[in-house]
Amino acid sequence: MEVQRFQSSLESFRRLRGWSQAELANRAQTSRAAVSAIETGRHVPSTEVALSLARAFECKVEDLFQLGGTKQEPVWAWPPKRTPCRFFHSSVLGRTVLYPAEETFLGAPPHDGVFTGKRQDLRSSVEPDQTLVVAGCDAAIRLLSSELERLSGFRLLIITRSSREALELLRQRLVHVAGVHLADPESRGGNARIVQNALGVGYCLLRHARWQEGVALDPTLKINSVRKALQSNLRWIGREEGTGARRCFDRLFLESRPRKSLSSYTANSHLAVVEAIKSGWAQAGVCPRLFALEARLSFLNVEREDYDLCYPVELEGDPRLVALVKAVRSSSYRQMLGDLEGYDTESTGEIQTVS
Repeated sequence: MEVQRFQSSLESFRRLRGWSQAELANRAQTSRAAVSAIETGRHVPSTEVALSLARAFECKVEDLFQLGGTKQEPVWAWPPKRTPCRFFHSSVLGRTVLYPAEETFLGAPPHDGVFTGKRQDLRSSVEPDQTLVVAGCDAAIRLLSSELERLSGFRLLIITRSSREALELLRQRLVHVAGVHLADPESRGGNARIVQNALGVGYCLLRHARWQEGVALDPTLKINSVRKALQSNLRWIGREEGTGARRCFDRLFLESRPRKSLSSYTANSHLAVVEAIKSGWAQAGVCPRLFALEARLSFLNVEREDYDLCYPVELEGDPRLVALVKAVRSSSYRQMLGDLEGYDTESTGEIQTVS
């Protein structure tokens, strides 16, 4: 008969609150020695003590304590394209997920290991439960990475994906959070309606920011209005289906010219749009203001979009997610975010339940 292993997240929860063992013991009406013994795995708490500890953190008992059976093999978020392959790892709802390293404008932390084709050789001392994984396309998330680590010690792994791709990874429980900006600013329900249609209920949206989306242009064109840009015979770079930029792109052109006259070339990221324009391959494309101005391109504002961080309700007690909310709401992060071109942080940190 297999004996299941008792696993505790008590220390992570306590450190996240900034409590000493004595303070936690006082809040849970138990002894500091008991807290220490539970955290070090020397003692399994009684039902009464477990309930008292969960009440102190205002969470569920299963958020603090779990039973682990046989060790499960890690799963790949997507198959490696080659071997050897560098990878990162994180725990998502009880299983370890491996992420093949990708080239990204956001940069990346040191990898956790190398897959040789036969085995995964670990290189890092970072445990899977110390990493929060966000899939999305907002460049400002790179600022959140440093703020999260400063406040909690947790690492943020950023996977660059469109809103639709990010939601699909979230649906498969391969990431903790998906960045979303798919809602038409004039439609009712916003991103909550998009998430409900795509995934159903049981999710929350954490407002990251409201940003400006519009047309990035070759600055030598001297075009000063969206109407003039649409009427000019420009080389446009489009975006793939399932992106907020594509929705904005389609909205512009459906009001101005026949569908058949649109560019058949698409970029797979905001960065690819500005790179296409900088290289001269294209003259115009849709992206957020920040990307255009950092690339020294001209920018014509079209609309303001809400960029939300979507996560499942079942992760609300995860210390990493608690730390994420705290970091987004921190005054230091809101100030940094507000300093970026085209970012409005008035509603940053607000949470909406998708029901």
